Amino acid sequence: MDPEGLCIRDDPHVRAMMAGSTLRKVKSRLWKKQRHFRLLEDGLTIWYKSRWAGRGHSTFSISELEAVREGHQSEVLLSIAEEFPADLCFTLVFHGRQRNLDLVAESPEEAQAWIQGVRKLIHKSQTMDEKEKLDQWVWDWFQKADKNKDGKMNFKEVRKLLKMMNVDMNEEHALYLFTMADKSESGSLEIEQFVHFYKMLTQRDEVWTVFQDYSGDGEKLMLEELENFLQQEQQEGEHSIQHALELIGRYEPSESAKKQVAMSFDGFQMYLCSQEGSIFNPEHGRLHQDMSQPLSHYFISSSHNTYLLEDQLRGLSSLEAYIQALKGGCRCVEVDCWDGSDGEPVVYHGHTLTSKILFRDVVSTLKDYAFKVSDFPVILSLENHCGVEQQTVMAQHLRQILGDILLTNLLDGLIPPQLPSPQELRGKILLKAKKIGGLGGGRDETLTDEVSDEDEMANDAESTSTEEPPAESLNANAKKSKSKLSRELSDLVVYCKSIHFHSFEHARLHAKCHEMSSFSESKAKRLAKEAGTRFVQHNTKHLSRIYPSGLRTDSSNYNPQEMWNVGCQIDSRSGDGSERWAVQAERQLRLHPQA
Repeated sequence: MDPEGLCIRDDPHVRAMMAGSTLRKVKSRLWKKQRHFRLLEDGLTIWYKSRWAGRGHSTFSISELEAVREGHQSEVLLSIAEEFPADLCFTLVFHGRQRNLDLVAESPEEAQAWIQGVRKLIHKSQTMDEKEKLDQWVWDWFQKADKNKDGKMNFKEVRKLLKMMNVDMNEEHALYLFTMADKSESGSLEIEQFVHFYKMLTQRDEVWTVFQDYSGDGEKLMLEELENFLQQEQQEGEHSIQHALELIGRYEPSESAKKQVAMSFDGFQMYLCSQEGSIFNPEHGRLHQDMSQPLSHYFISSSHNTYLLEDQLRGLSSLEAYIQALKGGCRCVEVDCWDGSDGEPVVYHGHTLTSKILFRDVVSTLKDYAFKVSDFPVILSLENHCGVEQQTVMAQHLRQILGDILLTNLLDGLIPPQLPSPQELRGKILLKAKKIGGLGGGRDETLTDEVSDEDEMANDAESTSTEEPPAESLNANAKKSKSKLSRELSDLVVYCKSIHFHSFEHARLHAKCHEMSSFSESKAKRLAKEAGTRFVQHNTKHLSRIYPSGLRTDSSNYNPQEMWNVGCQIDSRSGDGSERWAVQAERQLRLHPQA
């Protein structure tokens, strides 16, 4: 075991985790159940089970954790704040879409042991070398497959595990290596023996051949031999001797080989399997598209009803949903705002049983996470159902919390002929909402622009033509969508003014580049089919947002390809966390054809 690993296990916080604790696992204000948690002997796996259940238990790896939040830093823990003080509470935050774990300790000291211990172990897992990462990966698989938890696996179990790991094998050869690894001749392998067996099984003959070609004694690469390999095979230049020294220090697991300034076959494999040894040029992994074109020329990773973790009717509204969307690269998030009972606007799916969260908390979350993954602009798509008074409160929160990162003025003070580029908007949040008048101002206090999703769906049912509707129809829709708007909130809308779409001809003659429309999936599909060329032409100048049908109450999603084909930039994925950003254009990925 490595010296750093031994030091970690000597840490008092880690020792307390290994001894185990009874913690309350909290899912809601009413669901709080005791579970026994402990850190397993590998130092990187947390095991827990009910104190009263029989064999039922769960495990997860420290490598699956991103961070630990201390205190009441989740909606769930906030909901029980009166019952359990902050110094007993903490949240384990997982990577990706896995739901976080809210926990309550029995004492502040016990909470701190887990908070500090997990943080140290996360740091350890993030700084492991390639050999340690491989060993841990194999160890994790072994733990998942060892159903009876006896720490051993026979060949039948090993064969099943290898299939789960997608390891292609010759069964006769695998059995031969299994027998070699089974030093005790017990017919089963313990974890250390399985790791050895796995490495023998997955050893690549072509790598061994290359190693032999450059090794003088067939056992190690001396410094000059490794330098020769780097020059001949990796096409490195005159500084390869220094690089060879660095590689030995970085990847060689054997201390005796390091003392000889040499690299063993294990070290050679570790180097080749690392990012540094990858055939992929890391320069190609960086953003290389032209980001100086107008914003309307880019596909934008987006989400619909971002606040929902579950279904559209009864799901949990959560700040965590915004965090996960933004960490997943999302550049357009949606907020449905309604008047709150205490003067504070709330966010939820109106006229449903979904839970509520405060608008100001959503804005604070946006400030903290908008630019963690990318510094290209984020669009805050606002569906506003609030009265004027609470709209003004929303405007105050946006200004006070976001400060300079909220774009509130034209970049150069001039009304543009086209939208600014992602490059020009780096680090800025843009509000997409209704606006009084145009960018030049105007005193009309009522609006006739974007209608709600429900009204849009009704309009879709009434309209089958892509041409201009008769004037009386426009007037009817205008009356339906008239609403009062706070001047303070209106003034925060700059480049993303929401307007109702009438027809492509109307937009061509009257719409400005900073005006954009939302389309239901059914309307967008119909327009794509009936007027695809005009849709493409429209999207070269304007942003278009597509949202899923209101009938998709299970948070399912449509195939976005039809929308991308006609250049629709904001394909909003609804979600329960499983699909919201699973099928998305990569962050501002590629230009669509100009008309």
